[in-house]
Amino acid sequence: MPAEPVAPPAVTDDDPGGRTVRRLVAVVALIAVLPALYLPGLNHKFLDLKIYMSAVDWWRAGHPLYDYVQPDRVQGELYFTYPPFSALLLWPFGLLKLAATVTIFTVLTVLAVVLTTRWLVAPIIARHNLPRAFTMIAAVLLVLAVESTRETITFGQINMLLVVLILADLLYAVPQARRWAGVGVGLATALKLFPGIFIVYLLATRRWRAAAVASVTAAAATLLAAAVAPRDSWRFWTHDLWATDRVGRTDYVGNQSLFGLLSRFTAPEKPDRLLWLLLVAVVAVYGLWRATRAARAGDLLTGLTLTGLVGSLASPITWTHHIYWFVPAVVLLADAALSANRPDEGRRRRWFAGLALGSTALIIYGVVTFQDWGTDPVRTHGPVDFVIHNGYVLLSVLLLVALPVRSGGVRLGPLRSTHPEKKSHQMDRSP
Repeated sequence: MPAEPVAPPAVTDDDPGGRTVRRLVAVVALIAVLPALYLPGLNHKFLDLKIYMSAVDWWRAGHPLYDYVQPDRVQGELYFTYPPFSALLLWPFGLLKLAATVTIFTVLTVLAVVLTTRWLVAPIIARHNLPRAFTMIAAVLLVLAVESTRETITFGQINMLLVVLILADLLYAVPQARRWAGVGVGLATALKLFPGIFIVYLLATRRWRAAAVASVTAAAATLLAAAVAPRDSWRFWTHDLWATDRVGRTDYVGNQSLFGLLSRFTAPEKPDRLLWLLLVAVVAVYGLWRATRAARAGDLLTGLTLTGLVGSLASPITWTHHIYWFVPAVVLLADAALSANRPDEGRRRRWFAGLALGSTALIIYGVVTFQDWGTDPVRTHGPVDFVIHNGYVLLSVLLLVALPVRSGGVRLGPLRSTHPEKKSHQMDRSP
């Protein structure tokens, strides 16, 4: 009798060696791609940091801080636009060589990326039993690849340091009712104004004490700067703060705010302020309503992410390096896709996974890195231009509606569950 054919070995998932190789290949691929995104032709040679330090040197020489101006090919003229408290903290760096300051800022930014990514990803690794080292390394590399991070590093910006202050406050101090809860948000607001939206969020979620601490901290830092530099402080708060032309062209594609979107329809003229304020009101009311709802459901990470997106849309100027808030949004979408594991949730899982992948692709490619928008006013003509010019604005609006809100006190950050007796991963079905 002929021998019976031998069946091939069953395919199983018990292949630790193969999994390790695939993970190493994925990490090496990410590491290989990063240098291409940071090539000299694509980075900004620490332009903003150089402007800050030149302005501080000008100030140290006895000149008015906000008189400093530097010509720029794209924006025309660039000024020092931060509050006086920022200048006060930058003052000691004027004693260092520029190369040392650049190194310090770059190292601190990379460390901030690692720290904040760990805060966001570690709870999801634990909840879904993901490979810890591989997931964390891949997440950090992806965050370094995102355009907002690249722009922050190569411009020499301080955005990631502000993110550390905000996340430490809203993911640790505030939910644990620490005495110093609110200090981080307050300091961040005194440094760069934009984080003030999180004081509004604290008020909306009835975190009265934290909101008061944040407000007092911001005021104290501002008054300290006013005591050191009274004339510059008076000028900033009464005049220069409201002069948007000092920050740069509002029509430039790098400005991914609602005001930027409208400016690209009307450039070189300014858009109608009443229409802009109406759009801001709609976005703010809806976004903060969803953020408050998320916080009350115990989902504080979604709450603060929605708030960050509201701030990005509402600010007259939102440069690409300001919009860190896509990063926690992608983390939330990935978590939602992993959590939707029941047979009847297949469509929901595919939706969240697709949105996470699409968002990641967009924020890595970006809206300015691979484009030279030139020095002429940017005008939007037709639907194709509208999408290309406003990629981040449209994504922000979509995420305001689509980000899932978890119910049952699900732990979406380094927080203690507000309802430890509930273990449900059920998501709120309505946006």
